[in-house]
Order: sequence, then structure tokens, then C-alpha cells
Amino acid sequence: MPALAAVIPQAPAYDLVIRNGRVADGTGNPAFRADVAVRAGRIAAVGRVTETGFHELDASGCIVAPGFIDVHTHAEAIVRLPLAENFIRQGVTSLVLGNCGSSELDMAAFFGEIERIGVAPNVASLIGHNTVRSKAMGGSFNRPPTAEELAEMKRLVEQAMRDGAVGLSTGLIYQPGVFAQTEEIVELARVAAALDGIYTSHMRSEGDAIVDALNEVFRIAREARIRCEVSHIKLSGNNNWGRAAEILALIEKARSEGLDITQDQYAYTASSTGLSQLVPQWAREGGSDAYAARLADEAARKRMADEMRAALARRHKDTYDWVTIAACPSDASLNGTTVPEAAKRRRGSDSLDDQIALILELQRSNDTAGIFHGIGEADLRTFMAHPNTMFGADAGVREFGKDMPHPRGYGNHARILGRYVRELGVLRLEDAIRKMTSLPASTFRLQDRGVIRVGAWADIAVFDPAKVTDRATYDEPHQYAVGMRCVIVNGVPVVRDDAITGAKPGRALRHNH
Repeated sequence: MPALAAVIPQAPAYDLVIRNGRVADGTGNPAFRADVAVRAGRIAAVGRVTETGFHELDASGCIVAPGFIDVHTHAEAIVRLPLAENFIRQGVTSLVLGNCGSSELDMAAFFGEIERIGVAPNVASLIGHNTVRSKAMGGSFNRPPTAEELAEMKRLVEQAMRDGAVGLSTGLIYQPGVFAQTEEIVELARVAAALDGIYTSHMRSEGDAIVDALNEVFRIAREARIRCEVSHIKLSGNNNWGRAAEILALIEKARSEGLDITQDQYAYTASSTGLSQLVPQWAREGGSDAYAARLADEAARKRMADEMRAALARRHKDTYDWVTIAACPSDASLNGTTVPEAAKRRRGSDSLDDQIALILELQRSNDTAGIFHGIGEADLRTFMAHPNTMFGADAGVREFGKDMPHPRGYGNHARILGRYVRELGVLRLEDAIRKMTSLPASTFRLQDRGVIRVGAWADIAVFDPAKVTDRATYDEPHQYAVGMRCVIVNGVPVVRDDAITGAKPGRALRHNH
């Protein structure tokens, strides 16, 4: 039977019936053979369905799962690219935006725009600490906020929560959040907690100081009485590899003391962020003009370079060959090159001095993104196997063919199903699906999502477990995942046989709505 073949009964009981698939319902329970019927955007029946549907899908050989929920995205550009193809082709039906402290400020306006233009996936969002700090404190950040500024930050967080944000996020390696003291974050987290929000954190360290960073998360959870999510958990730098069990033990100890701590992860051994993270924080404080003045000062420039060499030494590195330029708006010819290769191209030499000089020069525009290869595969698998680890691509909506972005934006969820379930057996299929569906739905309070059960919203991914896979690579990132027979959002197909339909049935998932 062809996908979504139209049938002509006198009075079909359902809009859609998915037949002959194996249902992995999102709970982690064993998959079972059943039909799934959809009516008016919701799941109307699960089991043996004898009535007909206006459309019917033969899912023989396929898994029928809840649509995947990506808990860690930077997909604010969905208002410009509303089909979000790189996500929905992986089976992702809901996105959580606003991570790492950066978000839209006016949630009411943003959600209103989502509903006005129409989008393919559902959209939820956190309110970003860096966003509200920037709004309240202007351009002076290397200090605590005044009482008036803190009150304004709290007001902005409360307003965002009342307008539908699911919680508060921080990015504590980014400006201006890097200058915030723990007490400030506790005060803002209390506001989110009062409205049943979650606190997610890109912590101050994912490397040498990760234990201190975790302890700060635990303190915030304890003092603000808030649920906490550790964003994209990892151990950066090969000098930190092998510590995953230690880190998970610390989280489990905190949970045993009554704290609600969970974590998310992407399935790659490289991270991606601005190249600015290689430049000392003090040098970047105050904006581009202040940075340019420091760069022109011989003593300040030498201090920057010395600190960058010391940071390399701590990683047991003597070159930046582990960093690739993903997007350099000022010189697109550098996209896809390693820092040594880029230095050779721009400066005629790949010496460490020239690599550092290139990085400092690119920081003038503060818009260059990089890919950083520094995560151990064994640690990745240890974190992945933990029952409380969810998955997030840590990516935005991709403009196909533009720049050389991290492949995780095209392949994260498909990679988990293909590589880590089918090929390596790190996870049972049903457990992987639970981590992509009911676990994030319950953690982020997304009502009636993440499960195949009667009454739940019909967000559904139908895929071939033998074929689903990621195709994007670091060298060729612009490749869509394959293996999705049908992806359905709120009862409407957005993908059929690995091709998009163009439908935009996604909803704004406002908190407590």
C-alpha cells in the first residue's frame, strides 16, 4: 500500500490510521504490534483498529514512535526557515529554543509570530539569562547588577514565564553571563521556579573545573528549589577524558539528596560555538571597541597570547589543529579549514604565533563559529547510557548549503538510532526512544507530548529501524538524515518517505498551556 494512500469509505472513522507497525510508545516498555489511529490532531486509538481512516499508512517493518523532542536547540531562525527541514527529517517534531542563556526577549511576540507564519515543528522556549542581563544592564557587565537592575531582570524573567517560557537558561561561558555571580542566578531561578519552570545551564566549565561548575548547579537547584538540566553534558579536552562515571556519580549523589537534576547530550565528539571562546574573557568585555583598544596595546595583546598558550598547554596541545572554522562571514574562504590551515592561507605561516594572531584578528568582528574536536568517545557512550540523559542537537535551523556547520544539526537523532542503537548497541531501541520523547516531555512539562497513547497529541515518527541513519559529516555537513517513512505533527504529515510535504502544523508550546 503506498504511503498515506487515500481510501474511499462512506464515513471514515479517523483522519489517519497507521497499520502493521511496531509501536514503541515512548515509555521504554517493549515495542508491540498495533495500529494507531488519529483524529482531530490527537491519537484516538491504539491497538487493533477495524475502522477505516481517510488516509491509511502501511507501516510494515517500521517502528511507530512518538515524535522526537529536541531539548537543546538554537532554532530562533525558524521564523525565517519555518519548515526546519534539518530537524523534521530526523523525526524531530518539537524543539526547545532559548538555550545557553540566549533567547528571544518578548515571548508573547515571538510565539505570536510563530503562530502567524506557521511552522512545521512545535516550538517551546526558555528565557535566556544573557538576554535579560543585556537588556537590564546595558553595556557594563563585569560587575554585579544594581538592586534596580536585578529587579528588572526578575521582572523580565517573570513576564517571559507568564508568556509561555518553559524555564530559565544560562550560558556561563558567554558574555554577559560569565560575569554573573551565583547569587544573581539563584534570584532569577526562584522566579522561574515559582511558575514551575526549569533551569538549564551551559555551565562555567565542561573541562578542568567541571566539578565546581556542577556544584554551582546543585546550589542553584537547592536554593531556588528548581528542577535543573545540565546542558550538553561532556568532558572537554583529552586531559579530562575518562571522568564520565565520576561526573555521573556526583549527579546521582545530588539526586539522592532530593535535587531534580537531569542532563542532555549530542551524539558527537566535537562541540561547536564561537571562535571567541579561545580568546580570554577579560579581553572581550565591553564590546568591539574595547577589544580593539586592547588588541592595539602591546602589553594587553601579549597577555592575551600568553593566556591562550597556557590554555593550550592545559589541554596538552601545542597547536589549534583540533579547531575547524565553521562559518567566517568576513572571509568565507576559511570555512572548513582548521586554524593552522587558515593561518597558512591568511598569514603565510601556520606557526602557533600566527594561529593566535589569526584568532585575535577574527575576534574583531566576533562572528566566527568553530567546531572543536575535544570529546572522548568512551565518555560520550557512558553519558548516553545513563537513564536520565536526553538528547539535543545544540543546533539551529540550517540553511542548506550555507557555511560548514557541525553535522549534528542534520543528524543527531538519526545518528543515535543508527550508530548507537543499531550498530553499537549502546542503547536499546525503546530506551533511546524514551530519552527522545517521554523523558523530555515530562522534564520540560510539555503536556500530552512524547507518548503514543489515546488523547495525546499525534506527534509521530514512523521509521525503518534498519535504515534510519545520519548522512551529514564534518567534511560534508549539508546532508539530510534518511529512514523516516512518515513524520507527523499534530496529526498532519510533514515528512513522507524522506521528503518534506511543506505542511506547517506546528504549535507554540507555551508553558502550562
